[in-house]
Amino acid sequence: MLSRHFLRAKVLQEVYAYYCSEMPSIRAAEDALMHNIVRLNDLGTTQIAMALECLVEAERVTEEAMQKFIATDTERNPDRKFIENEFARRIADNYDFKKQSEHTVGFWSGEQARFRKAIAGFKESKQYQEYMAGHSGFEADKDIFIKLFRFLVNDEGLRSTVIERSLLWEDDFDQVAQYEYMFLKTLDEKTLNEAMPWPRVYDERDEGEKEAAEFARTLLRETLRNAEENNQLIKDHLHGWEFERVAQMDIYLLDMAIAELEYCPSVPERVTVDEYIELSKEFSTDRSRLFINGLLDRLILELRSAGKIVKVGRGLYRTDFDKEEDSNA
Repeated sequence: MLSRHFLRAKVLQEVYAYYCSEMPSIRAAEDALMHNIVRLNDLGTTQIAMALECLVEAERVTEEAMQKFIATDTERNPDRKFIENEFARRIADNYDFKKQSEHTVGFWSGEQARFRKAIAGFKESKQYQEYMAGHSGFEADKDIFIKLFRFLVNDEGLRSTVIERSLLWEDDFDQVAQYEYMFLKTLDEKTLNEAMPWPRVYDERDEGEKEAAEFARTLLRETLRNAEENNQLIKDHLHGWEFERVAQMDIYLLDMAIAELEYCPSVPERVTVDEYIELSKEFSTDRSRLFINGLLDRLILELRSAGKIVKVGRGLYRTDFDKEEDSNA
């Protein structure tokens, strides 16, 4: 399930891309947003396929060692526990996963050296050595596969290989890896089989997912459609600042915040303010969070008085100005 915070970040990417375009189009921006959300599924299956491919490469290394002209006893009679991982085999045999991961066929061509370096590093780890010395079975195989997955998504070489396929995946990589990591932990011996439906990072068949995607689409559309009006609103509330000197990313974030306040009635004001402060920490300057927090306080008061904020349910935000009025009452 995609978090709203993650979706706001995706919208911010598209807002930035829109203003960088030579022929900006709101419809094209919406289509690009949905395309990039759907492609998160490709990123998720690619990350898991990476762990499967690592085991395939580990088997090649084992077979090559067995074929040495002068092989040691250990090389001639290897312990195949790691490369014959049952948990990994069940994932690879899952019909739905195989269908979703078709795009990864040939993906790892030419990356054998990176895999072999990663394998050598993982085999030096305490987790691997404890696994090889411990009991065999599904749970042990599951545990080591998840640890291998975590090790690989943090490997800079393999991470670069994946990100090179799509520039937007660089910002998405950690979020999707966390999703897949948590999902892998939920699998058990009874549920993981060939027929199990393989979940997606974004599943358009799920009503909650569709609602989240529509939130993102609405946020993007209204941000771009009302940018000129909202920029004027921002200018009117700048005290001691010139609009041209404000960081462009802060303008994008404020435009998005205003659009969310006006056109997303189910999102409480308090949530909107907190979210854009957090996004400013991730995407803008060190001082942006204070600037955005203070300006949103003033903007909310004006939007309320103009009747442009209509919220459903609880969660109205108490600005510093509200608190000041209470103390003076």
